[in-house]
This record gives sequence, structure tokens and C-alpha cells, in this order.
Amino acid sequence: MREFLREVRKREREMVRLLGRFVRCESPSGDKAAVDRFGGMVAEEWRRRGAVVKILRQRLRGDHLRVEMAAEARRDSRRRDGSADRDYGQILVLGHLDTVYPIGTIAKMPFRVRGGRAWGPGTFDMSGVLVLALGAVDALRAVGVRPRKRVVFLWTSDEEIGSETSRRVIENEARRSDAVIVLEPALGREGRLKTERKGVGGAEIIVTGRAAHAGIEPEKGVNAVHEMALQIARLMKMNDRARGITVQATVVEGGTAANVVPERARAVVDVRFARMADAGRIEREMRGLRPILRGARVEVRVGGMRPPLERSAGVRELFGVARGLMREMGLSLGEAATGGGSDGNFTAALGVPTLDGLGAVGDGAHSLREHVVVREMGGRAALIAGLLARV
Repeated sequence: MREFLREVRKREREMVRLLGRFVRCESPSGDKAAVDRFGGMVAEEWRRRGAVVKILRQRLRGDHLRVEMAAEARRDSRRRDGSADRDYGQILVLGHLDTVYPIGTIAKMPFRVRGGRAWGPGTFDMSGVLVLALGAVDALRAVGVRPRKRVVFLWTSDEEIGSETSRRVIENEARRSDAVIVLEPALGREGRLKTERKGVGGAEIIVTGRAAHAGIEPEKGVNAVHEMALQIARLMKMNDRARGITVQATVVEGGTAANVVPERARAVVDVRFARMADAGRIEREMRGLRPILRGARVEVRVGGMRPPLERSAGVRELFGVARGLMREMGLSLGEAATGGGSDGNFTAALGVPTLDGLGAVGDGAHSLREHVVVREMGGRAALIAGLLARV
């Protein structure tokens, strides 16, 4: 591990330069051409390292990249023709190409290195992560170590907007894998890994009432905003801190004019839950909402649920390996739970041991303060290299 760390730190300036190139090639989720342009840049870096790169074409979203690094050759696993007759398994590494920033953001918050930090849109989430993965592979090659298992890096194009086109690809690869390493950013300045993530769901609630003059004949109307307020109060009772359930109305719209009893109201609801066992009950309760005011109608449209990443025995074991590798470098490593979701939620729900938060150490994701801590890049890339070699 100390050899990995020395090799990565020798390449620190090179990694920062590559990070700058990546950040300047903006890649907002909804801009297919931009994401594909960035994907091409990333693919070229992997091809230079001898990886097998497959572009998974998408019609409406950016293309996904599947990058494969062969496992270490085993003497007892070769036929006379040199082909393998035994499969020593697969490690899946997850990350994404897309960012939340629109084209042109780089002009407002240019990439810069100052005070030991690299600043700019997507540095933390997640161009810095893509650089770390390349640094890890460079360290493995420099030390002369090859992973015992086949490693598949899956760089997707739509994680920031729900992984609609990539979820099936992720799950298919996960089913073939012994473990999943998720390179989402680390948590906090301590660089903690994420061994628990809440499941994420949502709903749209539409209330229809009846319009009337608010001053002359309000009794002839049915106030949709009033009905919505009552429904939101009902939803708030679903919050259960002990079980890790949070329900929040995050967008509310309604009414047309100050003197009109509102005929329509709409609310968007965010739902988080720590246990998969609670998902069905939450959905049933939301679908079961009924009008409280006479004459009102309530429609509930429940969106797709992203399952939680629960701290299973497999997750705990993987974290133990990671913590041991950090100790070999004389570094500490902590773990934490978070309310945010990632693509690791999908793989963990399949029962595949999943370790998340192995990306860059920094802060300010999705904001003007987004940055990575440069001095932490070496330890992080070395940790990734160690996991690829040991798992």
C-alpha cells in the first residue's frame, strides 16, 4: 500500500492537470452532445492504458462507457491455446460522467488550484473521481500488480437525473460481480465512506377543487390549496425519525388570483427511508390519500423508488478491508450513513456487497464552493488500487 501511495503522489501534478481538462469539458446531464464529448475524452485515457472500452449507445441521453481491465493471469486457469477456463470473478466500479451544471458555468467558476484545493464545477462530483480511478490503475501498473479479478468500470451518463437509462446496465453488471465499489464523493473532510444510504422516492399530488369568487360567494367554491394543506399535514405524520423515514413537501403550487377560490393545487413530495421493508408501506399510505374537504379530488402519482443501501454483513466486510488498507498506509478511515442516494443503492438491493463514498475528499457538491482537497488525492487513489488488488 505504501508503494501505491508513493506512485500516486509522484503523479499528483499530472492528476491535477488532467482534472482541469476534465472539468473544462462541461457535461450537463441533459446535453447528450456534451456528455458524449466528455465521454470520448475519458474513453481515450482508458484506451491509452490498454483497457477494453465499449461505448453503450443511448438515443436520448449521453452514452455510457464500460471499461474492462483483465484479471491477473493464472497458470492453473489457462488452456493450451492460452484462453482462460476458470473465471475468478469480477469487481464492478461505478461512477458517472454527467454533472448538474449547465454549459457556460466554467466561465463563472473557472477551474483553479488555490490553497491546496482544486476548485470548479464537477471537481468533487465527479471529475475528480474519474481522475482517481485512472491514478489507481497507473499505480497498479507501476508497482507491477494486477487485480486478481476482472475489473469493470462503468461510467454512466445520467446518475444526476435518476439513472433512468443506466439502471438496467448497472444491475446486469452487478449480478455478475462479487463486489461493487462506488466512487461517489467521500463524506466530510475526514473522507468517510458511506456504508448506509437511504432509499429515495417521491410523489406528485394533484388536488382539484372548484373555483368561485373569494369575496362574493366563497361557499360555492372548493379550496384546492386548503385541501392540499390538509394533505401535507397528513403526510407529515409519516415522518419517523427512529426508523429513518422522512417525508417532505418540497414544491407547492396553487391558485390563480387573490380574489379566486383556487381550483387546483400541486405538490411534489420527497420521501427517504432507511429500510427496504418500509418502502411498500410508505407507498401504500401515499396512494391511499383521500379527500378531506367535500367536493375535492386528490390524485397521487408515485414515482419510482430507489432502494436503500443497508449496512449488511457484506458491506461491513468490505469496509473492514478498506480500513485495513488505509492502516497499512498509516492513515485512518471512518464510515457514515447519509440520506442521499446513489447507484450503489441499486447494487446493494441485489445483495451484492457494495462500498460507497470512495471518491474524492472535498466539499460543496453542486455549488459555487465545489472543490477537492489535492493532498487527499494520493491516499484515495492508493486505496482504490488496494481494493482492486485485494478484493
